[in-house]
Amino acid sequence: MNEQILTLKEVAEYLKLTEKTAYRLAADKKLPGFKVGGSWRFRKEDLEKWIEAQKDI
Repeated sequence: MNEQILTLKEVAEYLKLTEKTAYRLAADKKLPGFKVGGSWRFRKEDLEKWIEAQKDI
């Protein structure tokens, strides 16, 4: 399994956002993520698909 899981902080850095903005987007279900024990986690593959989908908007 070669799946990379990112934390909220890592996603914020990856997308060049503040952590607060990344958290808000995740909480509003605008970023593809899931919670583990109350903390947000994100699959890098899902984020890359989400980025591609944003180009079509």
